[in-house]
Amino acid sequence: MVRSLYIAATGMSAQQLNINVLSNNLANVSTYGYKKERAEFQDLMYQALKSPGGPTSDVNKSPTGEQIGSGVRPVAVAKSFTQGDFVNTNNNLDLAIEGEGFFQIAMPDGTVAYTRAGTFKLDSNGNVVNNEGYLLEPQLTVPPDTTAITVGADGIVTVQQNTQTALTQLGQIELAKFINPAGLKALGKNLYQESDASGTPVVSTPGLQGFGTIAQGYLETSNVSVVDEMVNMIVSQRAYEINSKAVQTSDEMLQAANNMKR
Repeated sequence: MVRSLYIAATGMSAQQLNINVLSNNLANVSTYGYKKERAEFQDLMYQALKSPGGPTSDVNKSPTGEQIGSGVRPVAVAKSFTQGDFVNTNNNLDLAIEGEGFFQIAMPDGTVAYTRAGTFKLDSNGNVVNNEGYLLEPQLTVPPDTTAITVGADGIVTVQQNTQTALTQLGQIELAKFINPAGLKALGKNLYQESDASGTPVVSTPGLQGFGTIAQGYLETSNVSVVDEMVNMIVSQRAYEINSKAVQTSDEMLQAANNMKR
């Protein structure tokens, strides 16, 4: 009975973590470029009172044995980088990636971060930046007399200026991708950082070598399904309740055992 208390406690702790992950998904349902998370668990070590295949007589063996588990533990919170839906904004600096890849963002410390959120803007110097004011990498600077900005599916950026009739090419947006994007370190602010688990980034032109293309005037929404998350939350809540019921039942059984001599 004491064992069951600890086992049920691990179950309650695991479901609390699961609720935390589901809550974060629902909180970010309107966050552009957000990728949903999933808590993953493993059963804990077992005590083998009788090993499978152990002898039960001179000629017979136990077909299953007796193995008692110790509960559950969380092992990972994995992100799912499936494509989110697109929303049309008609904003020239709103960009979405259709397919694989990340935009590259130059961080203040000189490192490069990665994002799927293409909510770009211009700073006071005409540089293309994200919502935190971090520069898009490679850097793009829009001339002050620009009247129109065009971003092609291949990432080539051209502008129309007042004094010119021909389009001027400013540069090209490059995308990065990883062999294991789920291994990226989440920094917050819609940014990810390279890690030993993600592998090193491969940088290329949009539309080539398996990279996605760029859609101007669109944003990628979160890939969270509210219905799925609500169903998973109900399942997790019921699992938490049944584990708490196991704690209560074990306590009542211990109480009954303590009262036997009365």
